[in-house]
Amino acid sequence: MNTLEFTVADGVATLTFNRPAQRNAIDLVMRGELAQCFANVQKDRTIRALVLTGAGGAFCAGGDLRSMQSSGNDGAGWRARMQDAHQWVGALIELDRPVIAAVDGPAYGAGFSLVLAADFVIATPAARFCMPFLKLGLVPDFGALHTLPRVVGMQRAKELMLSAREVAADEALRLGIVGEIVPADRLPARAQALAASFTGASPLAISLMKRALAAEPANLAATLEFEADAQALCFTSAQHREAVARFLDKQPAAFVWPTGEQS
Repeated sequence: MNTLEFTVADGVATLTFNRPAQRNAIDLVMRGELAQCFANVQKDRTIRALVLTGAGGAFCAGGDLRSMQSSGNDGAGWRARMQDAHQWVGALIELDRPVIAAVDGPAYGAGFSLVLAADFVIATPAARFCMPFLKLGLVPDFGALHTLPRVVGMQRAKELMLSAREVAADEALRLGIVGEIVPADRLPARAQALAASFTGASPLAISLMKRALAAEPANLAATLEFEADAQALCFTSAQHREAVARFLDKQPAAFVWPTGEQS
């Protein structure tokens, strides 16, 4: 693995995003390695729980924009890329074993989407969450159109997606995105302890419980299909190209949400 660390010990798999210089942004290499890791988790029934975390004080800053632009895909190419990612994104969302996200620093874009795929989210006070897609002329992806409304409710999901604002750890706790906040030096141990607790539970009961609580496959499939269509269209838009150019030139985004007091 070049972009990830993946270990299995005593029934707990730990997947660490490991591009700290890029705040663990997802490039094309990481996409392939994520697919491999999640396939391994699915096949290995000795794995009883999965921990997702990031190296270097960041969880995952989302997609690597430079990597995206270098791929040179047209609309059909973007749609195919999204569908390739959906094979493992859908598998993660529907995984029949507990998933724990241990979040320190930014969880932006696709990184936030991967947090939402977890069953338990533990965060440090420095954790922050954001759906910045609209600033880039895109729609949320990696299943967020399905998962975020289920976590925070439809109205709040609309607000977070349309405002593209940042959510601090304490607000994420109030919204139910985060289950608990711990000091940074306690985050790895707390995540591992929580994951390890499931090695003593019934894997059948956990599997049935998660399957019963999950959305019907047709609904998830329909959402992912729409996401692929919408994202392919957005990736080829002038607004996206302009937004990326502004970002790479370190210019302020054209779309900026007016900040104010949050309830």
